[in-house]
Amino acid sequence: MPHLQAELIPAMVTPFHRDESIDFEKAEQLAVYLAENGCDGILVNGTTGESPTLSFEEKLELLKVVKSAVRGRNVQIVAGVGSNDTAKSVEEARKVAALGVDALLVVVPYYNKPSQAGMIEHFRRVAQAVDTEVVVYNIPSRSVVLMSPDTMATLHQQCPNIMGVKQSHPDMDQVSEITAKLPADTWRTWCGDDTLTLPMMACGAHGTFSVLAHLTGPLLREMIQAVKAQEMSRALKLHLKQLNLGREIFFLPNPTVIKTCLARLGMLEPVLRAPMVLPDEAEMARIEQLLAEYKSLMPQSV
Repeated sequence: MPHLQAELIPAMVTPFHRDESIDFEKAEQLAVYLAENGCDGILVNGTTGESPTLSFEEKLELLKVVKSAVRGRNVQIVAGVGSNDTAKSVEEARKVAALGVDALLVVVPYYNKPSQAGMIEHFRRVAQAVDTEVVVYNIPSRSVVLMSPDTMATLHQQCPNIMGVKQSHPDMDQVSEITAKLPADTWRTWCGDDTLTLPMMACGAHGTFSVLAHLTGPLLREMIQAVKAQEMSRALKLHLKQLNLGREIFFLPNPTVIKTCLARLGMLEPVLRAPMVLPDEAEMARIEQLLAEYKSLMPQSV
């Protein structure tokens, strides 16, 4: 059975000061908030955390802060690593794994468009460089290429510490194929798109890496528990309650909307690093509508 068993893993945003330096105090507070609101895992340094604009030194320090903040709680830590440079990915994976995390999230190489054989070589080198479990981040909207279920099966067979995938692709047939081809006792699939958590879990996914969990963690936890209990009618009702929120937090490039919401809720400063920019007036009006819906859905949280 894989060590990484977390079902609800928020892709945590990275709070910044007004000067765009990382606000580690707010990061600590946010990690605790997530842990207390239904989340049993936290992804640090994912794309939602603006990892493309963080230095490696910043990533290491942020990881240390979040780990310390949730120490003693039932929360597993996943660290985002990886790039389109295999040698650099191996080096970063080694350094991050040395800090002691529950798993590494490694993205399918982007821009250089590797073949399936190239993906196998990339992930094999990363996985063999560490003892830590590795989760494939399969996101063709960013990497252009899509890892196939057969490639996942080959990687899992060759490198058993490659034990799961964050599937950010809206093809339920592929999720079903992953479930059919990968062993249930040693492999985990997590949804990577908030509005697809229920459909993917119905096709065999274990849980979700979520942006929406910053807002509706308790409801997502309840929905996951309903699926695990095979109470699909209750799970569907919870899914539909959150459906519009799950769509609206992505109407601008992520993490623009979720960080703006958290700022309006007083949890961090409204600061993004370029090339991300803050919403304009019309976009803010739409975000205010989203916040009003959130407050009506979860009045006890505001």
